[in-house]
Amino acid sequence: MREIKLTTGAPVELDGDLLTVLESLYKEISAKRDLDHSFEDTVREIQNVIDQMDDAERKQYLSESLFLNFVSYENERLGAYMRKLTKKA
Repeated sequence: MREIKLTTGAPVELDGDLLTVLESLYKEISAKRDLDHSFEDTVREIQNVIDQMDDAERKQYLSESLFLNFVSYENERLGAYMRKLTKKA
């Protein structure tokens, strides 16, 4: 496993698990700043992570990210459909 660093110096293991990266980002960007961060802060930190990855790591994490986003999108759509059904009943 390879380790990279966030701009805060916090280490992040690139172990192939997107949730590990997301948790590290959350802790450093949101939690340590008491949710006081901007869109630009978040984009800058994510870009920093991407810049440290090689092409294979980028491909792996993009694939996992798209899958996670698809599942989230699917759940939102199903939730909306279920709310629509319960209103009709």
